[in-house]
Amino acid sequence: MGSVRKASAWLGLVDDNDDERYYDDDYAEGQESGEAWVTDPRVKVASETAEEKGRRIGTVTPDSFRDARGIGELFRDGVPVIINLTAMEPTDAKRVVDFAAGLTFGLRGTIERVATRVFLLTPAHTEIVSGEAAGRPTDGFFNQS
Repeated sequence: MGSVRKASAWLGLVDDNDDERYYDDDYAEGQESGEAWVTDPRVKVASETAEEKGRRIGTVTPDSFRDARGIGELFRDGVPVIINLTAMEPTDAKRVVDFAAGLTFGLRGTIERVATRVFLLTPAHTEIVSGEAAGRPTDGFFNQS
């Protein structure tokens, strides 16, 4: 099996005929209760603890404006949402951005452009920590003047 095929199989993009190589009986018996597994047992799905502690972020890549409802439901539940509009037509993408702007205004959240056609919606109780260089020391290793 080629390396591209192996990588695609590991990501779950294609069927992998060698399922036995990922499965180990001893490993499965030692699995703690409450943990969910996806196809590859080396990849864990976040447990319910993440939801209880409010440590969830939703990512949505809508195909059409119909997917806006899913964005609204996540955001209404207090989950920050990253919207990737790169796969949409520009007119539909504008409609989704307008919807998201209204949603954040109505629920007192914020909307921020992260990259071209990628937006972050944050609920009112969420703080965005910026990676700005405000606290960099002026002398030291990085000052090469």
